[in-house]
Amino acid sequence: MFTHRIFLTQTDTTIGFVSQDANRLNAIKQRPANKHYIKAVNSLKTLKTFTRIPQKYKKKVRRAKKTTFIMPNKHSYRVIYDKHHLLLLNRLKWVYTTSANLSGMTYDENFAKHVADIIIEPLKKNTKASKIYQLSKTNCKRIR
Repeated sequence: MFTHRIFLTQTDTTIGFVSQDANRLNAIKQRPANKHYIKAVNSLKTLKTFTRIPQKYKKKVRRAKKTTFIMPNKHSYRVIYDKHHLLLLNRLKWVYTTSANLSGMTYDENFAKHVADIIIEPLKKNTKASKIYQLSKTNCKRIR
């Protein structure tokens, strides 16, 4: 199955690695294991299997595009609406997503293609990163 593969693909915001295996992503990116990845999900229904959205912000989360939310459980989630990215996500339901580069470095196409198990084309230029909001039961703070 595809659950332990590293995909290089155009995500909804940038060219990135996606996988259900955080340990392999850590090894490839040379990133500390204690840092969490954004979990991209294919629907609000899938999101609800991982976390509870604070009542006050359900409408904001439902309507947000290209926006990551750090939930009260300290994990980050982004519901994907991009049709190209959903072709893969609808098969897997959720993936960890990250930029396709070594931690702290800029994108290098040769590196990215060398370490990926599966390359899904077309790969477009990097676009603007997602907005990030941190939610608590009572507050919504913009991080990026």
